[in-house]
Amino acid sequence: MTNNNDLNNVRCFLLDMDGTFYLGDKLLPGAREFLAMLDQRGVPYLFLTNNSSRTRREYAEKIRHMGVAIEENRIFTSGEATAITLARRKPGANLYVVGTPALEREFQEHGFHLTAENTDFAVLGFDTTLTYEKIWKFCDLVAAGTPYIATHPDINCPTETGFMPDIGAMMAMIATSTGRQPDLIVGKPNAPIVEALAEKLRLPIESLCMVGDRLYTDIALGKTGLLTVLVLSGETHAEDLEASPFQPDWVMRDLAGLMETMQNSG
Repeated sequence: MTNNNDLNNVRCFLLDMDGTFYLGDKLLPGAREFLAMLDQRGVPYLFLTNNSSRTRREYAEKIRHMGVAIEENRIFTSGEATAITLARRKPGANLYVVGTPALEREFQEHGFHLTAENTDFAVLGFDTTLTYEKIWKFCDLVAAGTPYIATHPDINCPTETGFMPDIGAMMAMIATSTGRQPDLIVGKPNAPIVEALAEKLRLPIESLCMVGDRLYTDIALGKTGLLTVLVLSGETHAEDLEASPFQPDWVMRDLAGLMETMQNSG
């Protein structure tokens, strides 16, 4: 565990959403108060999600409906991280994107051309509008050797009634068909999403702190050099820590506990 005083030296908090800030359509304990404390102290924060199927606006509206006013620029998705990552490699590239209209707009706003011809990168997102024609064309490009990028690795997406197949399930289908895995996966727990964030924020990675409830995505992000806080308000239970290869810098019951710790230590 890291010294508690380090929490008050964090220059930007990265917050997971479902299981950390809210559960379903309800705020979790301390969610509203934690943001108020950060605002009072002038400490920036962003909501960080692997879900590339929704826009920043949709997430901001969801949080507003729970009674917390949030600006769209407080949301950072794996889709935006992928756009930033590819813009570093080849600005204005030709992309074949398997994704929702929201993800397609994300790439267009970053200056990319969406086309199935002369494709520079085949990009796979969490596509809730998936068709056989789209995945067939994607497999053709991957089999032909086109660089293959995935926005994130999640196998399932949690819902209030269970789960729905996420991009990881699509990756398994593509691998079975083509024999290839993605050349690059951007989202948590991989380094590209943190590097894109650091570029966007103009802050060093070691000054960032990820707060989340999943060991294998949120806490595993610590391997990139940032600090991590595990909250026990979502998926992970305290007993899960013993067998996990991913160990957080701090463990808190929820955001209320994190706020109390920061207030008591600084």
